[in-house]
Amino acid sequence: MTMDRRTVLGLGGAVAAGAILLAPGVRLIAAPNKTEASGAQRWAMLIDVNHCTAACTACTDACRTENNVPLFGDPKRDIHWIRKVEVQDEEGRRPPLSLPVLCNHCEHPPCVHVCPTEASFIRKDGIVLVDKHRCIGCRYCMIACPYKARSLVYFQVDVDKASNPRVPVRGKGVVEKCTFCVHRVDDGQQPACVEACQAAGEGAMLFGDLNDPQSEIAQRVRTLKTETIRADLGLKPHVHYQGL
Repeated sequence: MTMDRRTVLGLGGAVAAGAILLAPGVRLIAAPNKTEASGAQRWAMLIDVNHCTAACTACTDACRTENNVPLFGDPKRDIHWIRKVEVQDEEGRRPPLSLPVLCNHCEHPPCVHVCPTEASFIRKDGIVLVDKHRCIGCRYCMIACPYKARSLVYFQVDVDKASNPRVPVRGKGVVEKCTFCVHRVDDGQQPACVEACQAAGEGAMLFGDLNDPQSEIAQRVRTLKTETIRADLGLKPHVHYQGL
């Protein structure tokens, strides 16, 4: 089924009504946004790049296992919820840094603003998610994201090979990204990447509630020199880096 640009752009307002008649006998049913999270919390991550080494893949491995994110062997179309990148000092005064890059769960996420169907949304606790029932794969959000943190699912994932039954296997043709392991957070657990980094990695990752002044992450962000990637864009990302 194909739709012209006007139809796509018109979906955003129509979806709010709950269902759209696309063609005789064909309806798009919109799932409601999940907004039951409390606004009293603001989840964030802090990554100390001084303790992150290029050889360590604990965070990326744990993410793939926890969220059923396989590698298909196509470098241009493989999905990466979290990836390791190398940052080089242009003046060569310090060795290259290896740091994890993921969805920054911005306070003002451009991916949410450009989504024509409201598939991309931000919960009250700041976690940015994608409603796969609303997503039409237009990829506007992928273009808007300055962190290259979103991927289109080009290949159907084999349900029988899913490593974690708690996380639904996504369908072909939708956009997905890091969720801060929202299913774990809602159960009072840490994201899989953070748990793995602390247990089997270098202990570089910290996750917590910025709105809690007694939390370790709130204290470290408040007292230590931390930075965010592309802070100049005014998006207020909530993945912070120490030592960058």
